[in-house]
Amino acid sequence: MGATDVMDRVGLGWRPDLAAGILLHLDRIDVVEAIADDYFEASRAGVRALATLAKQVPLMLHGVGLGLASTIPVHEDRLDAMGRIVERVQPECWSEHLAFVRAGGREIGHLAAPPRTRATIEGAAENVMRARRVVGAAPLLENVATLIDPPGSDQDEPTWIAEVVHALDVDLLLDLHNLHANAVNFGFDGRAALARLPLDRVAVVHLAGGQFIGRWLDDHRHDVPDAVFDLLVDVASSTSRPLTVIVERDGNYPPIEHLLDELDRARATLALGRARRLTSAA
Repeated sequence: MGATDVMDRVGLGWRPDLAAGILLHLDRIDVVEAIADDYFEASRAGVRALATLAKQVPLMLHGVGLGLASTIPVHEDRLDAMGRIVERVQPECWSEHLAFVRAGGREIGHLAAPPRTRATIEGAAENVMRARRVVGAAPLLENVATLIDPPGSDQDEPTWIAEVVHALDVDLLLDLHNLHANAVNFGFDGRAALARLPLDRVAVVHLAGGQFIGRWLDDHRHDVPDAVFDLLVDVASSTSRPLTVIVERDGNYPPIEHLLDELDRARATLALGRARRLTSAA
């Protein structure tokens, strides 16, 4: 390989409905990402099956319930559960969202965007420090979609995310569909916002689809839209770092060949971005 070649990877989110198709097509899937919380109370056989999968294909764990971006300390029992599943499965890495999921003693059952303030940055720093200590490694942190511009914010989304990355010294899981959804819903330029993010700290990229219902809904039940692939070109042309791209699907499942075609399109999109980077450098 030449010095300019980059080992990008493309894979799928592991879901029970997709398991058979994924296992039959591991030659076309570079990596899988499983939802960690689904295994916190799983049987020994279930956890053992996930650990076996991790030996067959590179595997990452993705958390959805810690609520790290909050001034409220993350629950120790949830961190302990994450630590146990990471220890048993030995994934490549783990990730969580820049979101809160509980407040005032109540579980809200949703990944909510926190107010973008210095206080939530400091709260996230404390929670990530706890997570690093319990789990053994810091998570990649993912930007979230929101239908409500967080009240009380004194920073816009790109500024806040950049400050989180700088203050916590962590890498990003950049969800391009979440960025696209927020851009549509709040009337800002998604590509301009992307350019303000610390793209050199992006390790993993999520792609997904949604639908417009008066607002753009991030439902993971539709194909990845063209605008999201356009954002992926920009990411690939802006960093020399290897990228792992995960296509997420959480319902309305098409045939596995359809999803594999989306993976191939993601590969072609990455290649286009890399070529543009080389052309710019030349």
